[in-house]
Amino acid sequence: MINEQIRDREVRLVGENGEQLGIMPAKDALKLAKDAELDLVKIAPTAKPPVCKIIDYGKYRYELARKEKEAKKKQKVIEVKEVRLSPNIDDNDLNTKINAARKFIEKGNKVKVTLRFRGREMAHMFKSKYILDDFAEKLADIATVDKPAKVEGRSIVLFLTAKR
Repeated sequence: MINEQIRDREVRLVGENGEQLGIMPAKDALKLAKDAELDLVKIAPTAKPPVCKIIDYGKYRYELARKEKEAKKKQKVIEVKEVRLSPNIDDNDLNTKINAARKFIEKGNKVKVTLRFRGREMAHMFKSKYILDDFAEKLADIATVDKPAKVEGRSIVLFLTAKR
């Protein structure tokens, strides 16, 4: 609330430089604000008595908008982490890769599982698709398949995301 919208009888007034001006009637506080060619803004409405401050309201709104923008910048961005496999991977190596993917998913990241083929392995691409199926099945307790396995050039790609 600003200026005439403040209906309280008494308010605790804070000056434009942050100094305490004490408890006074709202009309006197409004007069002080008008004399300084600034606005009287209620900044703590639940306090007893409410706290009002003499400030430039336009500048105050701009500062709030800037703080909100800063808060948005600090939001966590979901990263896509990649786990690369080969078609002749052994069970223990596969379990190591699954544990790495599990850590990524628990941190809230998406996981891109890539099964890469080289040379003659290209002739047997779809015989190796079971590796990706096993990978997704072993992480089914914490992850869901975001995009099913798809051939992209010399590899098959699968995307996993955390369950909600």
